[in-house]
Amino acid sequence: MDNKNTNELIIGRNACAEALKSGRPIDTLMVVRGTGGSVLKLVAQCKEKGIVVKDVDQKKLDYLCGHSNHQGVAAFVSAHEYSTVEDILRNAEEKGEAPFVIICDEIEDPHNLGAIIRTAEAVGAHGIIIPKRRSASLSFGVAKSSAGALEYMPVARVSNLPSTIDSLKEKGFWVYGLDMDGQSWTQTDFSGAVALVIGSEGNGLGRLVKEKCDVIVSLPMKGNINSLNASVAAGVVMYEILRQRLK
Repeated sequence: MDNKNTNELIIGRNACAEALKSGRPIDTLMVVRGTGGSVLKLVAQCKEKGIVVKDVDQKKLDYLCGHSNHQGVAAFVSAHEYSTVEDILRNAEEKGEAPFVIICDEIEDPHNLGAIIRTAEAVGAHGIIIPKRRSASLSFGVAKSSAGALEYMPVARVSNLPSTIDSLKEKGFWVYGLDMDGQSWTQTDFSGAVALVIGSEGNGLGRLVKEKCDVIVSLPMKGNINSLNASVAAGVVMYEILRQRLK
């Protein structure tokens, strides 16, 4: 097992229970299918706190734990605590600025998520929103890729992105999805409260999320390939939003 996993994993029933009790930010609890006893109480406590619980098979957890005695349970800890959407909106209000948030729709590469966080902090965005499932989490790899920006950028993790988008729209946000076949990014008015949605590396925006967007914006592609790295594309549009705000 490499050092990255060693630094992120808490192994065993007592260790996981004490980490939860101490308030340490836990990203995901992994439990071997069929494990009972005190682990059931731990699972219930994690679910109550909104922590993701995943059933895994014995061999997978053995591998992740370097064949240590994990007692059927291990937890990935977060490199940073999660915020809430309310925290992000409060951040904008305290600065007296129109809210500017980035929504990452199933960005699974930690390097991409870290780079997005880094650029978002540089352009003055007020927060990042990610889904609980099928997304990179606030791992130490994300923290490293953010080059320190994670310490300053609130990241909220939500159960349902489409409903979160609906909630933002009710608060006066305009939601812009970055995808193919949209209007030009340079011809788009990004004034007011902005939520910029970035799709996954392989599949782009999910269908439900795309349907919730008010506007789809695209970047021109003149080369032989038809897509950009998610964090690069996000960075280009984030700086256009900043440019318009600096006018």
